[in-house]
Amino acid sequence: MLPSTELVLNRRIATEQVTGRAPSLTAALVRDGEITWWGSRGTVDGVRPDRTTQYRIGSITKSIVGAAVLRLRDEGRLELNDRLDEHVPGTAFGGSTIAQLLSHTSGLTSESPGAWWERSPGGSWTDLSASLTSGETKHRPGRRFHYSNVGYGALGELVATLRGTDWLDVVHAEILEPLGMHHTTAVPGGHGLATATGYAVHPFADVLLPEPAHDAGAMAPAGQLWSTLDDLARWTAFTGGRTGGVLDPGTVAEMREAATVDDSGGAWTAGYGLGFQLIQAGGKRLVGHGGSMPGFLACTLIDPATQTGAVAFTNTTAGVGIGSLTAELIAIADDHEPPLPAEWTPSPVEPRLLELTGLWHWGPKPHHLYAMSDGWLNLVPADGVGRASRFRPTGDDRWVGLDGYYAGETLTAGRVSDGTPTYLELATFVFTRTPYDPKAPVPGGVDPEGWRA
Repeated sequence: MLPSTELVLNRRIATEQVTGRAPSLTAALVRDGEITWWGSRGTVDGVRPDRTTQYRIGSITKSIVGAAVLRLRDEGRLELNDRLDEHVPGTAFGGSTIAQLLSHTSGLTSESPGAWWERSPGGSWTDLSASLTSGETKHRPGRRFHYSNVGYGALGELVATLRGTDWLDVVHAEILEPLGMHHTTAVPGGHGLATATGYAVHPFADVLLPEPAHDAGAMAPAGQLWSTLDDLARWTAFTGGRTGGVLDPGTVAEMREAATVDDSGGAWTAGYGLGFQLIQAGGKRLVGHGGSMPGFLACTLIDPATQTGAVAFTNTTAGVGIGSLTAELIAIADDHEPPLPAEWTPSPVEPRLLELTGLWHWGPKPHHLYAMSDGWLNLVPADGVGRASRFRPTGDDRWVGLDGYYAGETLTAGRVSDGTPTYLELATFVFTRTPYDPKAPVPGGVDPEGWRA
């Protein structure tokens, strides 16, 4: 990036490292799938950390497990509305759906019973499941957002059961290796990489206390993994839609949709999809995940609209605003060097599609219908206020809504005998070339005396 932009980015992480009293802090900016800047402050074993230094990424692990679950869905091995006990029987919370577990709306307790799992050696799934009695469901499933680490322990067991092997083996074979994330591991120190030690920083003195880093056992799918800037940059690009064949981009877009919002603090600025956190910041809708484990904080976020993302790590338990830092790095990049829009180029449109374009009316309200590439359509209120949706073709004169109010609904073009389109039908609504055209099948009919003063 420009030297002036890099100066602002470097100053931002330098300020955070000092004010947060972080033993080390490292961050990278990702644009169009590539690292365009990275920087670090502090040291790991006396050496400045680089792009291959491993840090624990905590709950970013959840997004990777979520991708493994969606792969099973896309293969037809499960449905998101399936109850957990259809695939993993014998739990006290088996009535929760897979979608609810992915989006933290199952009502399940946030932490596993017993000793705090993040600082204690983990047990088996059998032990964890037996400890989760009916009293560990704190809310009616589907009622509200309630972050549950336990839920992702259950999703890890779901992946293991359906694949017939450990969830970690599945993640490595199906996600990490295909994306080139060779340095993302369950335990640190492999491949000869430098590894950050996790510390707690004393609140009233500049001294450190090493934090434990146990194998979390059955809770590992909630936060076990370690990674590097290079690897998490690849995952950030994946989150933005550069999926490398691991998932269909449409599936990742589905994971990014808000399944619930976190309104525990009043007006909501955050939500959760199917394994991804959603954040509203500075007019941007950012997607990714944060992570914290004793001694570590991590975050990855991307703005899918600009394809600018950021990754940040630090090896301290608290004190660094890792989420706000990551969001601000994205804002700095887009403010100082805004990405250029893709060039416009003409594209062919079939005559039957072209003749559908132009002015249509829902009752008296005018809309414009635009032809897009690949046979898509875009329906927009003429004044820009109201229900707008894009539509993907599914057959002759039929399209399905992709977003907005009409997502999932079918749009059909009605034609007269010579093939001229005279009306559009959409979710029982009829759009006509003129307001309430009496020659079209307007629901309820049209007053035979027509318009009057």
